[in-house]
Amino acid sequence: MADARSTDRIGNYTKFWDKDMQNEKSEVQGARVDNYAEVVNGYYDGATELYEFAWAQSFHFSRFNKGEAFNASLARHEHYLALRMGLKPGMRVLDVGCGVGGPAREISRFADVNVVGLNNNAFQVGRATKYAKEINLQDQVRFVKGDFMDLVGQFGENSFDAVYAIEATCHAPTWEGVYGQIFKVLKPGGIFGVYEWCMTDEWNPSNPEHKALAHEIELGNGIPEMRPLSKARAALTTVGFDVEYEEDLAERPDVVKWYYPLEGDIWKAQTAWDMLTVWGTSWSGMLITHTIMWIMELLGLLPKGTLEVVHSLKSARTGLVKGGQMKLFTPMYLAISKKPLNRDS
Repeated sequence: MADARSTDRIGNYTKFWDKDMQNEKSEVQGARVDNYAEVVNGYYDGATELYEFAWAQSFHFSRFNKGEAFNASLARHEHYLALRMGLKPGMRVLDVGCGVGGPAREISRFADVNVVGLNNNAFQVGRATKYAKEINLQDQVRFVKGDFMDLVGQFGENSFDAVYAIEATCHAPTWEGVYGQIFKVLKPGGIFGVYEWCMTDEWNPSNPEHKALAHEIELGNGIPEMRPLSKARAALTTVGFDVEYEEDLAERPDVVKWYYPLEGDIWKAQTAWDMLTVWGTSWSGMLITHTIMWIMELLGLLPKGTLEVVHSLKSARTGLVKGGQMKLFTPMYLAISKKPLNRDS
């Protein structure tokens, strides 16, 4: 498959942020929201291969049991969502913002469901399709390019038995917009499960330190605007969902914290194999990785601007760890919501 990335889009990524994190002008943030598709695509065009190399094919966080391997934790996090949603064999399920398809492949096999993965990034859709074919899942899982702000235009109303989103809808310009689209493509009685990225209700946007922290997370993760958990909860009910279960899983008293792989301390690695993942977020790991990517970009093996996007991941690491430690940010607000049976749209 030809490389579907845009050099211009990657190179323009950082123009959507003000260098002054504490005093960013409202119009700069407004431009990110208005141009959310360009922001998100620019980020993932540049960061996808590093994510796969340094993290996994499932681009999300997870809780850890003591001694649990990294990949086992990712799979358990996906299985837990499927169980909470009550997915049953044969269901038609939509994965909103599917990345390179790791969760879609895992959930399709775990719950024996048919998954359609939606992604607005052509580069990631191509990789997801390739990986599904490699394990003969192409008849059970398929991936399409599309905008999650126009699901109805893509699929039509009442098209799916269930919809899930794993750390993806934080990229939407508004939660009401994307949740409203999800509501419409669900059949009456259908289930929506989401792991949402948000600032906790302890976060205060009028506090300069808190505001700068949210800004670091935005820049480092291709997010137009970080919003508080209370707005996610309110958006679900506003568009018509009945919220049947909700919990911030980051609030559980886990001995091993969800952000430990980002701390760069190899002595905290749960298994010998996981030491590589943890090392990748250390000072030396990032230096070597970025040097390799600099050489690849110089040789034309990566689109120009890739390294600049990857540099933003340093902001991500700092902001996410600090946000987790201060309990100002969560990547796993879990909400299970149902479309009422008496609602067709």
